[in-house]
Amino acid sequence: MRRRTLVIGASVAAVTAAGAAAALQPLAAEPEGEKDCGSILPPVQASHAVSADQQVQEPRWEQKGGTVNDASCLSRTAVAGIVAPRSEKEVQQALAYAKATGLSISPAGVRHSMGGHAFRRGGVMLDMRHMNSIRLDPEKLTVVVGAGATWHDIQNAIHPRFAVKAMQSTDIFTVGGSISVNAHGMDHQAGAVRNSIRSLRVLLADDRIETVSREQNPALFDLIVGGYGLFGIILSAELEVVPNSIYWSERELIATRDLPAKLAKIIADPSIGLMYTHISTAPGSLLDEALIYTYRKTDEGGAERAPLKDVGSVKMRRLTVNLAKRSTAFRSFKWWAEKNLEHRFEACTVTRAQAMKDGEACLVSRNDPMHDSVPYLRNAMKNDTDILQEYFVPREQLLPFVVGLRNIVRTHDANLLNVSVRVVGKEANRLSYAPEPAYSVVLYFNQRTDADGNAKMARLTSDLIDLAHAKGGRFFLPYQLHYGPQQLVDSYPEIREFFAAKRKWDPENRFSNTWYERYAPAFS
Repeated sequence: MRRRTLVIGASVAAVTAAGAAAALQPLAAEPEGEKDCGSILPPVQASHAVSADQQVQEPRWEQKGGTVNDASCLSRTAVAGIVAPRSEKEVQQALAYAKATGLSISPAGVRHSMGGHAFRRGGVMLDMRHMNSIRLDPEKLTVVVGAGATWHDIQNAIHPRFAVKAMQSTDIFTVGGSISVNAHGMDHQAGAVRNSIRSLRVLLADDRIETVSREQNPALFDLIVGGYGLFGIILSAELEVVPNSIYWSERELIATRDLPAKLAKIIADPSIGLMYTHISTAPGSLLDEALIYTYRKTDEGGAERAPLKDVGSVKMRRLTVNLAKRSTAFRSFKWWAEKNLEHRFEACTVTRAQAMKDGEACLVSRNDPMHDSVPYLRNAMKNDTDILQEYFVPREQLLPFVVGLRNIVRTHDANLLNVSVRVVGKEANRLSYAPEPAYSVVLYFNQRTDADGNAKMARLTSDLIDLAHAKGGRFFLPYQLHYGPQQLVDSYPEIREFFAAKRKWDPENRFSNTWYERYAPAFS
């Protein structure tokens, strides 16, 4: 009987384990393709083709008709088609075709904006990803890249000797896309992408190709950077590079209430080249604890830099993130694992310090922390999607904003998976998210894609925008359009002048997107 009981018990355990594995498999599975969850974009009138006055060469269509979407999977939009140029001449031909047929045209990269910023209903979407040339000039400390080149490919091309001066904190984005939103990343000293641009080559609405920079055509430069593709098509960029320095990786767990003082010390320390902060999303310590990651420049000492490697343990990372979406207990486990386990598996790509005993620190090259294409965030889960938001608040308002954020998250029962804080300097482009030095708070939510899930996200977003405004801050514009014209002008009082400049540089409204068509009429 005992043997039979043991056999039955083992069989039950095996069946249970098999059932658990079957249940977990979809949460760790590789995605089969891009998600398409429908559309919540506001109605926008389609572009209508008209008869051309002269013969114009039809572009080589990558896709004629059909629909496009973005990383939110909630922006399905019918377009005239997709053109994927491989040369400046083909970009010019696509613009000429759009002008001759009365269509709008929208430059696009990997489409991680979440509010139709890369396309418009009935228009031509210009997929710039084949414009991806990379040419390093070691003497000038610059790299000239096509607008469709990704930061991932640029890092691979210039490693191990050089590193990008300013880029987004992950490497999946295209240069043109990053410039169009003036993205920022881990290097608080370098600032946003704008500060490392030597020059841009841009195709304007009147068919001219112009070179713009902070010194040459500066007014146009400040409209192109952070201009969401509305003033011209970025063809290429000359960017500054820096030596691929070696950093000592450190991390520290602190109470969130101590974060402003700690960040002030980091800002004042010139040896810290990269940094970011994660704040707890565990229900029991929601926004009360913070992990600060810093990378302190060290003496290279002739150390050899290892080749760049893609992130590992993708299925396990994906499983951890997706379990956190399903359960508050797993959300707590995710934060516990980041505090206690993740650093023990950190890849120390240069050499481990002899004094290191517990894996708390290691040496990495500058390229390593940013060489992450986050494949574990892509998933095969149906009926849900992940949403990014970002808010910029004056530095003295960080803790009041966090207090308000905690209240709003709890009130809305929001599925908040990650909170990051980064240091942002004053940005002087025309539509600046940081007219004064600020801290950026990046939020990563999960939501259902049904009507109820979308309505909840709309209410949550509106409340967070109002919170940021009440604290003297702003919200980042590349994300979902869950805000009205009044909220836009409250946060960006210069929006009227921005749209007026748009009409000056592009009077036929040739460059357009859903975001522009949604909000520009309110300020005409």
